[in-house]
Amino acid sequence: MLMNHASELLRLLKQRKDLKGADFLIRPKHPLLAKKVKASTVVGANILKDGTDPKVLPNAEYPDWLCQLIDKCPALSELRRKNIETLFYEDLKRYVKLDNRARIKENNSLKAKN
Repeated sequence: MLMNHASELLRLLKQRKDLKGADFLIRPKHPLLAKKVKASTVVGANILKDGTDPKVLPNAEYPDWLCQLIDKCPALSELRRKNIETLFYEDLKRYVKLDNRARIKENNSLKAKN
């Protein structure tokens, strides 16, 4: 529905010749890329001056640890519900870190009220 309103607005702006400041609404800011290029490369990932955008590889060519970055880490409330003695080392480290952070925030808010 929003796209219908936007396209209607653009159509009306194109019809009116007296609106000089509305050119930025009509012209696209970035050149349109072909769908084939978008699917085969990571557009905008190039950080080198003379480099090109990297190509998208098949999933088998990426390292295994890369998929682990997507996994969500458990929240403090979820870690508190579990038994501390059965937690894995990474989860225990996260629990201590989040618990310390929560205690520091609580102490700071108490000091700020006084």
